[in-house]
Amino acid sequence: MGMTITEKIIADHAGREEVSPGELVVVKVDGVLTNDISGPIAIRQFEKMEVKDVFDRDKIYMLMDHFTPNANQQAAEQCKYCREFAKKKGLTHFYDTGNVGIEHAFLPEMGLTLPGQVIIGGDSHTCTYGALGAFSTGVGSTDIAAAMALGEIWLKVPESMKVVYGGVRGPYITGKDLILYTIGKLGVAGALYKALEFAGPVVESLSMDSRFTMCNMAIEAGAKNGIMSVGRSHSSVKQFLEKAGGKSARPRCYESDADAVYESITEIDVTEMEPQVALPGSPGNAAAVGDCAGVRLDQVVIGSCTNGRMEDLRAAAEILSGRRVHPYVRTIIIPATNHIYRQAMKEGLIDIFMEAGAVVSTPTCGPCFGGHMGCLASGEKGLATTNRNFVGRMGAPESQLYLSGPAVAAASAVRGSIVHPQEVL
Repeated sequence: MGMTITEKIIADHAGREEVSPGELVVVKVDGVLTNDISGPIAIRQFEKMEVKDVFDRDKIYMLMDHFTPNANQQAAEQCKYCREFAKKKGLTHFYDTGNVGIEHAFLPEMGLTLPGQVIIGGDSHTCTYGALGAFSTGVGSTDIAAAMALGEIWLKVPESMKVVYGGVRGPYITGKDLILYTIGKLGVAGALYKALEFAGPVVESLSMDSRFTMCNMAIEAGAKNGIMSVGRSHSSVKQFLEKAGGKSARPRCYESDADAVYESITEIDVTEMEPQVALPGSPGNAAAVGDCAGVRLDQVVIGSCTNGRMEDLRAAAEILSGRRVHPYVRTIIIPATNHIYRQAMKEGLIDIFMEAGAVVSTPTCGPCFGGHMGCLASGEKGLATTNRNFVGRMGAPESQLYLSGPAVAAASAVRGSIVHPQEVL
């Protein structure tokens, strides 16, 4: 019987010819990611093991990206703890303020995430790297500690679900709209502990940035991982890898077998799809932008590991060029990495944003999880290109947060309320 991409990667890293859903296996890892929030917990657990050293100082990635720069003394202490551990263990890949980016954009950019790898991270959105054909998933800090010591992790082989996208994408429809629509269709637990495999001609036509966005939010449907094929036809993947330059082993690209077994196959025709907005409380509350038009806003955030890449900034700049944001809408734009920030500067996008009345921040996860750099007050409403809008996610529990793609976010910042981009242009 055939295997899916996910099953093939797991089998390879478990030293097996094949694996089946439900099996418990121990797999070797190619990368272990942690940050300034999950890192200190993992380090404390690692030290309790009384292990002399990490399994491989080149395969542990520690990024201070959530409170960048340090938001307060507690955040500073967290980062200091990680920094001292990295020095002590001689970690090759420790990144801090001025030399860091939002982890799930930064690591692929550095060539540290490659097709066919197994990558685990102390952050739920580690599933992002499935856009490159890797098996990547978020785990707890104790699992991170064990992996830092042993270079392996145990897991249950997930069943696979396939979502096939067909039809013709309309204007402003990007990976963010596809994934919000999909989560709305499946539900936030619709892919619980499943390998969510995205396929079809629409996915094959997506830019690399949109591919990252889709896999990034697989966890919002409950998935263990999100993944896509990176076969020879996917020129966007090839170009991205050539530009990033792999700093690890030679990539191995897997394809699902024709007779691979899926728990379910869902087909979605995108032809009539409108830009999507997730209403407050859950990414699964997806609706067409027209269904929530007119909702007044206090803040717009464009950025995060979901939508802080060049495609996103260019889409926002197209809307904001020659326009001003609404005087009562705080508009915060956060390039996901310093490389993206500099590219945006070269293209004149930063000038466009500032002339429009927006503020541009150093790369940080800050507002996405209500840490800093843009929190909501009680009773305020925000629209963000981030990945979660749970109650209190971006600040006060009494605030309300909507999710969208960058074009809708930028247009809404100009209008002062949620609006379709075409109405502003």
